[in-house]
Amino acid sequence: MSERFILVIDEGTTSTRAMLFAPDGECRGIVQKEFTQHYPRPGWVEHDAREIWDFTLHCARTCVAKVGGPAAIASIGITNQRETIVFWSKRTGEPLAPAIVWQDRRTAALCAGMKEKGYEPPLQERTGLLLDPYFSGSKIAWAMASWPQLKEAGDDLAIGTIESWLVWKLTGGLHVTDATNAARTALMDIQKGMWDAGFLDLFKVPPATLPEIVDCAGRYGSTSPELFGAPIPITGMAGDQQAASIGQACLAPGDTKATYGTGAFILTNTGAHPQPSHHRLLTTVAWRLDGAMAYALEGSVFVAGSLIKWLRDSLGLLVTAAQSEELARSIPDSGGAVIVPALTGLGAPHWRPDARASISGLSFATGRAQIVRAALEAMAHQSHDLMTAFAADGAEWTRLRIDGGMSANDWLAQDLADMLEVTVERPAFVETTAVGAAMLAGVGCGLFASLEEAAAMRGEVQRFEPAMDEDTRSARLDAWRMALKAVLAN
Repeated sequence: MSERFILVIDEGTTSTRAMLFAPDGECRGIVQKEFTQHYPRPGWVEHDAREIWDFTLHCARTCVAKVGGPAAIASIGITNQRETIVFWSKRTGEPLAPAIVWQDRRTAALCAGMKEKGYEPPLQERTGLLLDPYFSGSKIAWAMASWPQLKEAGDDLAIGTIESWLVWKLTGGLHVTDATNAARTALMDIQKGMWDAGFLDLFKVPPATLPEIVDCAGRYGSTSPELFGAPIPITGMAGDQQAASIGQACLAPGDTKATYGTGAFILTNTGAHPQPSHHRLLTTVAWRLDGAMAYALEGSVFVAGSLIKWLRDSLGLLVTAAQSEELARSIPDSGGAVIVPALTGLGAPHWRPDARASISGLSFATGRAQIVRAALEAMAHQSHDLMTAFAADGAEWTRLRIDGGMSANDWLAQDLADMLEVTVERPAFVETTAVGAAMLAGVGCGLFASLEEAAAMRGEVQRFEPAMDEDTRSARLDAWRMALKAVLAN
């Protein structure tokens, strides 16, 4: 047989994609479907897991047909929005409740109460995380207390993050999760690599509902024959930010990547040992291979590309997201306008789920272009806050490898280099989350002997060097700090 491909399922926050990769890293096809965002109350965000599965299956089948059938697919890799949690019936394989999305803030009061009782220090020590609604544990606790059908399900209840749900559906009942996704639940001891009985009890999670924790590459199982016409092995899995870090070849301690998608997520590889943070960053699993874990420090910004989407869809200031670059270049500065994009609270290093967004520094001279430019500038401002926290934890950035949908914006890439005073690298193919999943699947099915060998899939990169004068940079950071201080004071 001639060339065989890796099929990647990239299940994001707003859409599902299936992507075909040749072993050299060239993407040979993309099929994408946006799914519905449900906002039943302020601060609540839900997905329909059945819709996600239906769209995933459609996209994957279209890709398989494009290459002539399942025989042309060497393996499947999966990457996914992390922390989003799904509840389903083991017997029927159908969802029993809405999926609670990572952006959801309904458990803010629950987390605050646990903090007051002193649970955060041991949670941070064992899971690397903080007590925040972002993580899956408090979402499960809320769901088990609030949705009677989950308790009534008893032993029939299965709980898992999105990749776990997709593997169950693809295989007809295999219940597994990879170590990177398990590490985002606040239920896994990241040093032992296993569920922590104490935190299962704290969040009232029935142990029998949870999946088995597995490596990020390996032969987990195969798809049910009726889905694609023949079984296809599933051999790679990682949460989206860890997959992006792998796709950016951040394989050595100190390597740093930033993904600017719906949110912005920055990971610095810290090697074979978890590094505790003293500045409100997260310690997380970068990957697990052959039972051995690599770790990273992570800073999570909740609102990045979703801010531009909001300007487009809710305020009508943009026709397309790409138009933001043109508007930013049309003016010399934002005219003093500063946006603090706390539309779903503030993530690292502030961790204020109650914070509300602000637009300050407005005048009659402020127009559409100034608002849009201020929105783009907020990406570098938030990244600068994270860079300061990483440096304080001993993980200084010497260069930043960027990816995600927003990184295609040349103005934004240059602004990051200017404001952070580091070289910014952007690969020619910015969908590195999918590349990382393909690399893992390639290792898992034996196409590559190691991640280092698979890193050739990353391809060419473009570099952006700092060019801003210090006065301009300092003035912008001062204005940002004032605006941020006002938001945090409320």
